[in-house]
Formats: sequence, C-alpha cells, structure tokens
Amino acid sequence: MRTRRVQLQSAWLLHQRPYSDSSRILELLTRDCGRVTLFARGVRGGGDRSGWRAALQPFNRLLVGWSGSGDGGRLTGVELAGAPARLAPQRLLMGFYLNELLLRLLAREDPHVVLFDCYGDALHGLELEAEAEAVLRRFERRLLEELGYGIDFERDAGGAALDPAAYYRFRTGVGFVAARPGAVDGALPGAELLAVAAERYENAGVRSAARRVFRDALAVCLDGRELGSRAVFVDIRHREQGR
Repeated sequence: MRTRRVQLQSAWLLHQRPYSDSSRILELLTRDCGRVTLFARGVRGGGDRSGWRAALQPFNRLLVGWSGSGDGGRLTGVELAGAPARLAPQRLLMGFYLNELLLRLLAREDPHVVLFDCYGDALHGLELEAEAEAVLRRFERRLLEELGYGIDFERDAGGAALDPAAYYRFRTGVGFVAARPGAVDGALPGAELLAVAAERYENAGVRSAARRVFRDALAVCLDGRELGSRAVFVDIRHREQGR
C-alpha cells in the first residue's frame, strides 16, 4: 500500500499527550482532512525538533505535514502559520471548552472547512471581544449546524413564526413548543429566542436562553457524556456565587 504524504496542511492543535520518553500523540483539527491523530516523535526532549515543541501549543495556527493515515500517522513537519491567539487567563478555559467539543463530536478524517474557519474566528473573538459568552454561543450554533442538528430560532416545531410576546419550551429533536398560558415558569420568551436568531447577545436574558437551548442540544450529541471543561465552569460559577 502506498504511504500517504500530506504537506502544508492548515491545522489547530486540540489536545496532546505524552507517548514514550520523547514523543507525543497529537489531536489536530485540519482544514482539508478533518480531525486527525498523529505521532510526533522526538519532541519532548532537546535536539533538532525543539522548535516543533515550541510550535505545538494550544491556540496556535499551524502548518503541518505527515505521512501515513490521519489516524496514527507520523508528523513530518510543523511551523507556525500566524501569530498565536493570546487569551486572557479567564478565557483559556473557554478555549479548551471549544477544543473539547470538537474532540468529542467530530469524527476522524471528516473535513469541516466552515467549522475550521469558525474555530479561528472564535479564538479571535475570545481574544478581543468584550462579551465572551456571545463568542461561545455563536460557535455552538455553527457546530450544531455542521453536525446536522441546526436549530431554527425563528419558527416553532409546527413551522409557525415565533411570537415575541409568547413563551416556548425547547424539545430536542422537535424544536420550540408554545407554553400553555399560565404555565410559563421556566419557559423561554419568544422575544429572546428571536434575538438569538439574529445573534444579538447584548442582553443577559438572551445569552441565558441561548445557553440553555444549546446545552440541551449538545447533550443529545454527547450522548449524556459530561464535559470536563463545563464541570469546571460550573464549579467556578458556584464559588463566585458563594463569595
């Protein structure tokens, strides 16, 4: 069988772990080949590949090459492809949350060019935008769309336009269902859902509505598996509320 060789592939490093005394296993999101797992040999010590070690850091835009398949191939080259995203300490966890979503939900060697670019936009947003939660919600929405679980925030489950004055409950796999009059506790205002549709996240209520809907939708995709980064989010929030 002919060995596959890939050169100068745009990539983001999602995760890495040690392998043997001097090597690492890399989980990468590449633009044209999707998520790939590669062995990077000789990068944990000194020597000629110490430059690789410096480049192989989270949130660095990379150009990589490898030989073999994208599921256990061997890294043959890596270099920076731009200035790394410099995330403030409180936003690093948000970046790792994005990485964990991609690791859990994307199949190997299944390209998602749109999502690749959205990830770069999200890192840029986490670096520069004032409202970080809006960045997360936009990315979650694009991810669900790419996975085939897009949500229509303008129409209910029956196809009727949402009423800004009404209240709705979100049912995964179904859509938005109007809440019965007098039983709207915990339901979502139509006006807030329409704001999510337009990605207007200036209001805290809109951000909360989007967070609830995307959390429920992603839970279905995750098959009930807990995200480590989300658990840390919740713990930090509880600590802050207890001060």
